[in-house]
Amino acid sequence: MASADVIIAGGGPVGAMLAIGLRDCGVSVLQVRAEAAAGERPIALSYGSRLLLERVGAWPATFPTAIADIHVSQQGGFGRTLIRSADCGLPALGYVAAYSSILGWLRAASSDQPYVEGKVLGWNPGAQDVEVRIAQPNGDTLERARLLVLADGGHAGAGESGSGRDYRQHAVVSEVETERPHRNIAWERFTPTGPLALLPYLNRYALVWSTGADTARSLLDAPEAEFLQRLGSAFGRRLGAFQRAGPRASFALSLRERPVSPSPRTILVGNAAQTLHPVAGQGLNLGLRDACELAHAIASAHPQELGDEAFVRRYSARRRLDRGASIRFTDALVRLFSNSSAPLGLARGAALAFLDIVPPARTLLARRMIFGARALP
Repeated sequence: MASADVIIAGGGPVGAMLAIGLRDCGVSVLQVRAEAAAGERPIALSYGSRLLLERVGAWPATFPTAIADIHVSQQGGFGRTLIRSADCGLPALGYVAAYSSILGWLRAASSDQPYVEGKVLGWNPGAQDVEVRIAQPNGDTLERARLLVLADGGHAGAGESGSGRDYRQHAVVSEVETERPHRNIAWERFTPTGPLALLPYLNRYALVWSTGADTARSLLDAPEAEFLQRLGSAFGRRLGAFQRAGPRASFALSLRERPVSPSPRTILVGNAAQTLHPVAGQGLNLGLRDACELAHAIASAHPQELGDEAFVRRYSARRRLDRGASIRFTDALVRLFSNSSAPLGLARGAALAFLDIVPPARTLLARRMIFGARALP
């Protein structure tokens, strides 16, 4: 007999969103999460994600820093476009909040949800259920469920199946202060070595600077004055001088795409299913949509159907368009904009100029980034 209808492996925002979504749908849920310290790195949430969080009661009364507009340009080339929230008929394109804050909102909204502290080590699917091995503080335990959902970033025994791409880039992240106020404008500047993003965050900017591994290492090691000077050279003078920088960190960038169901009665969501380049800030937003779509699929199914082949096939089909479009979009941006090819530079400039003078095209692109491939809330 199954211990629960659904076991969720992972206590991050995507796992928490799924657990909340299943709260009132009549299925038993066991969430397995490790009590690790949540990171403080600022994360971009789309306006679409705000709507999803509001629906489950996990949006804060005091809003995080809003992104009103996004300015997109390329270093050393013509063409730029400005994506405005007003053109989309929205109060904001998105928001920027610390990862720990986002997780805190979701955990507060799910404080009545049961969970166990631990980590899923592996599983063995059967005809009617899946046996899950869990490492807990007092030793390993075995639990059974009709459906196992991996929402832990892909470390729960899924191996390295699937496809991927090494971008040969590292993201240097920091918080920086500028001479001029941010006015809730985000900046995406494409350079030959990778995109440079500045996101308005509190009274400063959250920086995500994608570049080669050697350059990233030298940026981490550089004195603050040199780091700010190099950042100003790459970004330009639109914000005046860069005045201060907080602690810096770096991580490697790659694309990893796994099958939605790597084995029977198992579904991957969020970073367990796909890890994206941070350009355009799609990763967590796509994961939250994964969780909401899966919660809807579970709520619409008969308990006896959970995890069977037909159920997994239906869910996979419903996520195919949004998931595939988000993966291909971010991958194309990195490959097309992270190079110094003169012909591609002209094509990029023409594309940015086209978006700037054709508002419907710009609005459609913005809505797809905000709400997913269907461009609808």
